[in-house]
Amino acid sequence: MGEFWPVEDVLTYLGGNWRVERTVRDLASDAEGRFTGTTVFEPLEEGGLLHRESGTFVWQGVARPAERTLRFLPGQGPGTALVRFSDGRPFHDLDLTTGRYVADHPCAADLYRGEFTVRDEHHWRSVWRVRGPAKDLVLTTGYARPT
Repeated sequence: MGEFWPVEDVLTYLGGNWRVERTVRDLASDAEGRFTGTTVFEPLEEGGLLHRESGTFVWQGVARPAERTLRFLPGQGPGTALVRFSDGRPFHDLDLTTGRYVADHPCAADLYRGEFTVRDEHHWRSVWRVRGPAKDLVLTTGYARPT
């Protein structure tokens, strides 16, 4: 097996509970924050998964509750998904058939470039690089199935 773990059915793979640890680095100021929490992927009636993330984000010594919701809808094939914001706006496509995928999301003057990698059946990661006139960030998120 290679460096990445191919995923035949992305919605089946993601379904259920995951522990989440994320670092957020501001490359301009060298400030760093940390999010710890959980993500639950629950089935949607219309197909796909509802992604609910919740936890605590610590930035410059201040801890705050944080959460987000996304929708992972069926893509062109079982190894793919269409990721949408909670209000239905497109976020990015996802194709984990090779265990690795790079996605872009333009947002106003900023560009979000995400790399998704799957290590095995219990671990995957995303790294978002955000560049724009006022942003220079790296967000690295590790997902692990609870043991």
